[in-house]
Amino acid sequence: MRILGVDPGTVFLGYGAIEFRTGTCSPITHGRIHIKSKCAFSDKLKQIYESTRVLIRDTNAEVMAVEDVFVSCNARTSLKLGHARGVILLAAAQSDIPISEYAPREIKQAILGRGSATKDQVQWMIRQLLKLDNAELKEDAADGLAVALCHGFRSQTSAIVGSAS
Repeated sequence: MRILGVDPGTVFLGYGAIEFRTGTCSPITHGRIHIKSKCAFSDKLKQIYESTRVLIRDTNAEVMAVEDVFVSCNARTSLKLGHARGVILLAAAQSDIPISEYAPREIKQAILGRGSATKDQVQWMIRQLLKLDNAELKEDAADGLAVALCHGFRSQTSAIVGSAS
């Protein structure tokens, strides 16, 4: 299964695509897309939408996993992030690929075994799991890969539980 993981943002959009098969996982691509900051918010949303459509096409994603909104103390920031997630979900829906959403704690739990892990710990574990070079993995890209891996692990667990029923 080819999974595209997305870490939404209004400045940087982190992404990671993996090929996930039972017992094996290989990275396809990862990175971050810089959203132009000197433009109207509606133009930022358009950039996010168009970038997501390109990612889906270029990775041949079969499914998209998206990090859910982290509710911060700043309601305005959370609202803007919600708008960004909305256009990402729209891009996936219009591409006719299934969408799964995961809370930040659930992603950390799937990757490290505890939901209170730091971003540095997530980044370190992603490097270990996917055998990536230290210099080539930025924080936003690590988050995108973590979302994709979380979906792969959760799907594998669901399949095992389903076959045992």
